[in-house]
Amino acid sequence: MDDYRNRLQEILLLKSFKLGDFTLSSGRKSDYYIDCRTATMDPEGLFCIAQLFLDYLEKQKLAIDAVGGLTLGADPIVGGMVALSKTRPGPVQGFIVRKEAKAHGTGRQIEGNLLKGWKVAIIEDVITTGASALKAVNAAREVGAEVKVVLAVVDREEGGREEIASQGLAIYSLFTASELKAAARNRR
Repeated sequence: MDDYRNRLQEILLLKSFKLGDFTLSSGRKSDYYIDCRTATMDPEGLFCIAQLFLDYLEKQKLAIDAVGGLTLGADPIVGGMVALSKTRPGPVQGFIVRKEAKAHGTGRQIEGNLLKGWKVAIIEDVITTGASALKAVNAAREVGAEVKVVLAVVDREEGGREEIASQGLAIYSLFTASELKAAARNRR
């Protein structure tokens, strides 16, 4: 597990984590920027993330039926976890939560495999305020799924963890922003 985490940190620092002066989508200024999509769309990065998240679920004995999250950040991670889970006992199904329900066809907000009563993990690439993860949590709960945990690649440590926990949910992140900042500064 440590080997995958160490390798993932290297990939994140190489491809996803930048120090500098950035304006975030919220308009706030930040001295760093994280774009996890560059790691989640990298074959080794995605493999490490899927491996680490599945290891965590097994270690916690959560018996998850499905993994899913809000599009776009969760999409590759969900796909990677679903595929890799086939090599393990108890493979998981996957689902993606649209930002809004479709206005045509079935009008669904959730695509993929999710049934009432299933135990699920919500997947997130970066947690900032927790709003995206909670949108996915609420959508899963609306169909009758039981959300057991929120899994994130990086926690920006900007209140999202606390917001998610305040909803009675367990949350686990592979890294915190302060860990990555320290590692990035040590590499300079």
